[in-house]
Amino acid sequence: MRIGIGYDIHRFRAGGTLRLGGIEVPDAPQLDGHSDGDGLIHAIIDALLGAAGEGDIGQHFPPGDPSTAGIDSRELLTRVVRLVVSRGYRVHNVDATVVAERPRLGAHLAAMRDSLARCLGVPASSVNVKATTNERLDALGSGEALAAMAVALLEEEVP
Repeated sequence: MRIGIGYDIHRFRAGGTLRLGGIEVPDAPQLDGHSDGDGLIHAIIDALLGAAGEGDIGQHFPPGDPSTAGIDSRELLTRVVRLVVSRGYRVHNVDATVVAERPRLGAHLAAMRDSLARCLGVPASSVNVKATTNERLDALGSGEALAAMAVALLEEEVP
């Protein structure tokens, strides 16, 4: 078994629609980022890469790479899962937390979990997504940004 952690933070930008955990969250501004800005998926990607000893998201998908500009982060996650599997591991489970004052995410967590489970190739019961606030402290608490952290557990495939 191998464990990895991931963290990501993005500012909100005017316009667009928030994509988080692979779903669209209505009535919420988009996150600023080179791809679609899905900070939850980015944190999970870093957790998976860390567990596999494969560096970080910036090494695999550099922010200036035109081939990933505006890309759906679910595609990036799918690529990372393929890499992890090619290294002899399989995803056992993922636990993640989103930190944001806005939007309220409780009604969307199950859909995020299902979306992430499909990308990870695991049952929804192997994915947990939680949301909390930052108690109105700093850029997260003022609603300027959203952060996510994740932990991933990989199992070595038995040949």
